[in-house]
Amino acid sequence: MVTVPHRHSDPSRVIESLRELGAERGASIGVAFAPGGVAGLAVGSTLLALDRDVADSCIEAIDAEIRPRWVLWSAETSASLVAHGVRLATCWDVAAVHRLLAGGWRAEPARVWAWLHGLDRRRMPTMGQLDLLGGDGDGGGDEDDPVRPDGFLRPEFTSGGWAVSPERAARWAETALRASVMQLQRLQGLAADGSVAGDPLATARSESTAELLCAELAADGLPVDRAAAEHLIASLVGPRAQDDAEAAAERLRRDEQVLRHLPPGNGLDLRSPADVKTLLRRLGIDVPDTRAWRLEAMRDVHPVVDDLLRWRKAERIATTFGYTWLDEHVGIDGRLRGAWSASDGAAGRMTAQAGLHNLPADLRPVVRADDGCVFVRADLGQIEPRVLAAVSGDEVLARATQDDDLYAPVAKRLGVERSVAKIAVLAAMYGQTSGTAGQALRGMEAAYPVAIRYLDDAARAGQQGHDVRTFGGRLVRMFDIRDGSDYGAASAARGRYARNAMVQGAAAEFFKVWAVTVRARAVELPARIVLCLHDELLLHVREDAADDVVTLLDTCLAEAAHRWFGGRGVRFVADTSIVKSWADAK
Repeated sequence: MVTVPHRHSDPSRVIESLRELGAERGASIGVAFAPGGVAGLAVGSTLLALDRDVADSCIEAIDAEIRPRWVLWSAETSASLVAHGVRLATCWDVAAVHRLLAGGWRAEPARVWAWLHGLDRRRMPTMGQLDLLGGDGDGGGDEDDPVRPDGFLRPEFTSGGWAVSPERAARWAETALRASVMQLQRLQGLAADGSVAGDPLATARSESTAELLCAELAADGLPVDRAAAEHLIASLVGPRAQDDAEAAAERLRRDEQVLRHLPPGNGLDLRSPADVKTLLRRLGIDVPDTRAWRLEAMRDVHPVVDDLLRWRKAERIATTFGYTWLDEHVGIDGRLRGAWSASDGAAGRMTAQAGLHNLPADLRPVVRADDGCVFVRADLGQIEPRVLAAVSGDEVLARATQDDDLYAPVAKRLGVERSVAKIAVLAAMYGQTSGTAGQALRGMEAAYPVAIRYLDDAARAGQQGHDVRTFGGRLVRMFDIRDGSDYGAASAARGRYARNAMVQGAAAEFFKVWAVTVRARAVELPARIVLCLHDELLLHVREDAADDVVTLLDTCLAEAAHRWFGGRGVRFVADTSIVKSWADAK
């Protein structure tokens, strides 16, 4: 192993060294980059230690000149680079690939390394751990080597000790590079043994690049008109309280709008579902539960229902999206920021914090583009049934996707109304077998046997407790059935979970392929993705470039479909609009 330290401020010299080592476009280069700027690179077994004052400029120049596939341990590296103004084009995120291969969420370097090497993770060393069986407590060997003689990663490195010097950072980068090679071999094995219908290597790359996008989304934030947000929150929950007493008084005022329908001193707490049922019962309304959809259908029964629904809306704003939320998550620059992840650890959907994924519709008007800018919003239409057609290889269902409204040809084939056809498709994907859904599902079984067989096979595997893999290769773990549980009910629940995960997981994979394709193609345009919401992309765009971005979104969707499901004859569509406020998007 050779260490080549660079102690100069000329990135061109670093690029020259990399090219001498054979680095070219798409080559794997390991990188470790600490928040303070300590960085190291690895090309094969050759290490390059970078000075703090040139690290970010070197990495940025290498990305522009060579365009490698950077290998990094996790999204923490992406976030540190973005904070230094460096946005990588592509990467191999070891943690993201581990979640793909092994399932679940946890993907710390020590855990990933142990899994790849078949080591018992229960024996992973920790900082300060004593070796009670004898031997060196620190594992022995070279303390600057990230790997101990027993094969585990040194806890000194995994807890941040790799960042004490550029030389150590370079060795940490080389260790990530070694992990990526082993992951690549695992992915190639999945493709070779036929256990995955799609391309797991392509999935690993898109999932990794999605983590880069997440780091950028967290840094850029979602444009919010802060003054408008203050005004809207005040209109829903009252003015900003100056102290706890005012907050309590405002809470009582909101409660009174509902409790006024009963005599004073009723002792009911609207935050208790049981008390809400009691309130309704005293007014002659007997309901099995107080879910919103059930109450919505009863607005005309009694004025209290309307008041209760309004109270719930205001209460959610006050407790979750009120002034505290505004102060904590919306900066003075008018950007709503929260942490992002490219995978939820289950079926692989993107997740976000700070309300970015569950912002109430009432607050969407405050999400406004900057002056001279607009939002271009694109929402994938009927994505899951279209994905089902692709992953199952059902040619008949694939033909139905050629319609803008997939449910219309399905309804015609089933000989039912469109609404019933929609129920039938959803029943197939979610495993509903009773009532109207069950009747509709039987029609699907006859009309689209290939798609239904695909779902049934997944459900059967889930019922038996077997893990399943999505079209792109993500392992979806089945949960254990607890002792004392109703085995039949729990087994059926696992079956429903597995059949839906095969569709939802593949849809999440496809969405991210689309998103990272848009990210790559939009580099030359004055446009950036600011929100990924389930099946929806929201881009913040300079007004004069909006039409170009609309075209770009459609082009990227077709490209993503070809790359991901090429040759399966499935058409994907998106509803695209140009708006000034997110609330204007329909």
